[in-house]
Amino acid sequence: MKKLTLAIAFALAGSATSAIAQDAPPYENWVGGFAQYYNADSEKPEPVGGLEDGKGFGAEMGFRFDPSWALRFELGRVLIDNDDNNRSSLADDGTMLGADLMYFLEDDAAYVFSGLRQQSLTDSYRMASLGVGKHWKTAENWRVITEAATYYDFGQGYNEFSLKLGLAYVFGLNTGPKAQPDSDGDGVFDAMDRCPNTPAGTEVDATGCNIDSDGDGVRNSVDQCPNTPAGTEVNAQGCAIKDSDGDGVVDALDECANTPSTDRVDAKGCSMFEETEVFVELDILFDNNSSVVNNPDSEMIVEFVEFMRTYPNTRVRIEGHTSSVGTEEYNMALSERRAEAVKQVLIDQYGIAASRLSTIGYGETRLKFTENTQEAHRLNRRIEGKITATVEEKLTR
Repeated sequence: MKKLTLAIAFALAGSATSAIAQDAPPYENWVGGFAQYYNADSEKPEPVGGLEDGKGFGAEMGFRFDPSWALRFELGRVLIDNDDNNRSSLADDGTMLGADLMYFLEDDAAYVFSGLRQQSLTDSYRMASLGVGKHWKTAENWRVITEAATYYDFGQGYNEFSLKLGLAYVFGLNTGPKAQPDSDGDGVFDAMDRCPNTPAGTEVDATGCNIDSDGDGVRNSVDQCPNTPAGTEVNAQGCAIKDSDGDGVVDALDECANTPSTDRVDAKGCSMFEETEVFVELDILFDNNSSVVNNPDSEMIVEFVEFMRTYPNTRVRIEGHTSSVGTEEYNMALSERRAEAVKQVLIDQYGIAASRLSTIGYGETRLKFTENTQEAHRLNRRIEGKITATVEEKLTR
């Protein structure tokens, strides 16, 4: 059953190679031979175990269907010694058949691979392979193979590894398609070029002829304004004839005349805006066991009030906090009194509508600083508030 499974895997791999090769020409194929150091799992074979180091040799064939990917098939023979301390174990030898999918790194710096192995010793083992290697170029058609691999047995869970040194002959080298002539250098081969004398640098279509991308009747090779809106009257250089406010949109299409010269405009000549979030924060400290606002005229409070006046649709929730000194119940009530005290200052002294203000007390549940120090307690005795507003700002050029 295991041999049948691996045979099917080889057949599928071969089919994949053929299918891909139809889409991409061969890059490199190779045949080679190798010698191998093989380290078997000491638990193998069951039940006596005892296999250890060994050696092997074999041959491989690879099919590289593009610069990055290849398939490889490998047939080898392994000769594995027994552990001298395990007299009940015998040396073993057999064959090893494998297939790998290989990925080559840029400039062939190395490759990684993974695949299947069918190992036939006294018993038969089916394993997954994973490894890394490199093909060292020694001559035009010759490569030295160096490789390290590990194997995992699907049945008994054995883990083994090997080191490989080999020599490969490369054939099927491909340097890419032959260059086709392009006399005028416009990127279209002469065989398809209907305009063979296009000036250098001219934008052309698939037939090699000059095109007019903005449809203003002026060819791209002489059009100094290549993105003129359709229907715009232009001069011989392809630029709009009249733009009174100098915003880049001609009068015939400008729906917002006299736009300031510093404004960025849309296709209709109107000033463009973007939404931006602005905010202000309030952070007031209190004395120990106090809910009195010590400085109701502070710059921070004044700035906060000015923001609320500038954006009359905003609302704020004032959050009261305490340090961890005292009981939780007392601190909760104290934090609520602090929040209410700030709210009352905003109403009584600055005329902010009560409907725009709400309060909540968190007591000691949201400490900003958890250290048991005087400074930490001082900074935790606070109220916090934040207002965010969305405004439209003009975009400038």
